[in-house]
Amino acid sequence: MEKVKMIKERLKTAQSRQKSYSDVRRRDLEFKEDDWVLGDPSTVPDETIEVDEEVSYEEVPVAILDRQVQKLRNKENASLKVLWWNQQVEEATLEAEEEMRKKYPHLFE
Repeated sequence: MEKVKMIKERLKTAQSRQKSYSDVRRRDLEFKEDDWVLGDPSTVPDETIEVDEEVSYEEVPVAILDRQVQKLRNKENASLKVLWWNQQVEEATLEAEEEMRKKYPHLFE
């Protein structure tokens, strides 16, 4: 029981120390009406998102940022870095070029 009591005391001390560190850096934020609390207003979509009965929506590709070709012994696999609507550049995904050409031919025109 003494060991458990000692562990609890040490945890309480560590938590108190961490709280004092975070309290020094913490500040109260105040917002006014019509303030952009998310930061850059260009990242907020102007359009509404249509939701179907299954409570889902389809992402639409906006642009192809990069093309990569992986060479194997007998064939090559082409991948595209695709920027999707309502996402940041950092969230772009790698997609198979063949599938993207079938689904979204307008991106390749």
